[in-house]
Amino acid sequence: MKLLLVHNYYQQRGGEDVVFEAEAALLEEHGHHVLQYVARNEALVEASAWTVGRQAVWNGTTYADLRRLLQRERPAVVHVHNTLPVISPAVFYAVRSAGVPVVQTLHNYRLLCPSATLFRDGKVCEDCLHRSIAVPAVRHGCYRGSRSASGVVAAMLALHHLAGTWKHNVDLFIALTEFARAKFVEGGLPGERIVVKPNFAPDAGLARTGGDYALFVGRLSGEKGVKPLLEAWRRLGDRIRLRVIGDGPEAPLVSAAVRAGLAVDFLGWQTPDVVATAMAGARFLVFPSTWYEPFGLGIIEAYAAGLPVLASDIGGLSELVKHRNTGLQVRAGDVDHLVQQVEWALSHPDAMRTMGVNARGEYEARYTPGRNYHLLIAAYQRALRQRSHAGSLSYDSVSGGAFPVGAPRGQAVASSDGQPPVGS
Repeated sequence: MKLLLVHNYYQQRGGEDVVFEAEAALLEEHGHHVLQYVARNEALVEASAWTVGRQAVWNGTTYADLRRLLQRERPAVVHVHNTLPVISPAVFYAVRSAGVPVVQTLHNYRLLCPSATLFRDGKVCEDCLHRSIAVPAVRHGCYRGSRSASGVVAAMLALHHLAGTWKHNVDLFIALTEFARAKFVEGGLPGERIVVKPNFAPDAGLARTGGDYALFVGRLSGEKGVKPLLEAWRRLGDRIRLRVIGDGPEAPLVSAAVRAGLAVDFLGWQTPDVVATAMAGARFLVFPSTWYEPFGLGIIEAYAAGLPVLASDIGGLSELVKHRNTGLQVRAGDVDHLVQQVEWALSHPDAMRTMGVNARGEYEARYTPGRNYHLLIAAYQRALRQRSHAGSLSYDSVSGGAFPVGAPRGQAVASSDGQPPVGS
């Protein structure tokens, strides 16, 4: 099957980028012809604020390039990941004009919230969930701490929701957990076109040694629960050391904890191989997020290593960690409860070892590349059936289109194969 994968990379590499690349590699390993159309934010470095804002709403280059690419390559399915800020929702109109089925993975809550997290001022926020225009997000500068940038994203969402961009131009959405699916349905997406497919993790093949430290791996930012984690370790004293792997805006807090003499070792950002080795040698993973995590990639990476997880009972995490089976659930943001659960884990080593075995079993049953491949292909086949049923009328022939075919061209978008964009 010939497939076109579309993704706008993030300035700071994160889980979405990892998943995009992993799925592309997985499909290629199974013999599919995988094309990629990608963009990087560096394309906007020299662009004016007006150009950046305009292109986030509608990038004419994306539309024109994809029209030509689709006509030349004729893929069976187009799978869209992130489109902000370079690619823009113009991708959906280009693909619909070619009559090709579109699948979109909902990695975060961007379609419901300009910041993509449903999180503000240290707590869950749903102020924009049921609004046609995300005014609170603009007022609070939720996107990158900027009211103007938040206004651009809010305008993009409002215009495209009004135009029915996602409702009418996406054949199938992929949510990562049942929680995330329910939240998107609450936000107005058609539930009958949202399927649940979790992410997957490779098996590093390392034997777990069960060391003498707890482990945190992830972005060091407010929604990841860094502050309650460090406060819990301050209260725990020398009960067990905590190794922290990651980087982000709250990295200085971790460095300060080390200087203050807490039982914390800060390793900064590390390669996947180093992370896998750290997981193989840890006692347990701590995943203390305080936002509605749509998924927890680090959790299934831990499961692959047979490592039990202490995770917040919030969002999709509550589905991934089965309390006292594959790990322990902790009330999100509750430092006292986190301390209690760490103490319980340290006092019940046999139970934790059993949970590690169960975690590995959960990985083998649900989160291997092989299992995920079948789920991904099933999603593509469903999208193909739905497009076949709906007919292949091109968008250009449908009256009332909200965005013109001849929209102004924007910044050039890098294509997947390292070549200049089609027609540039």
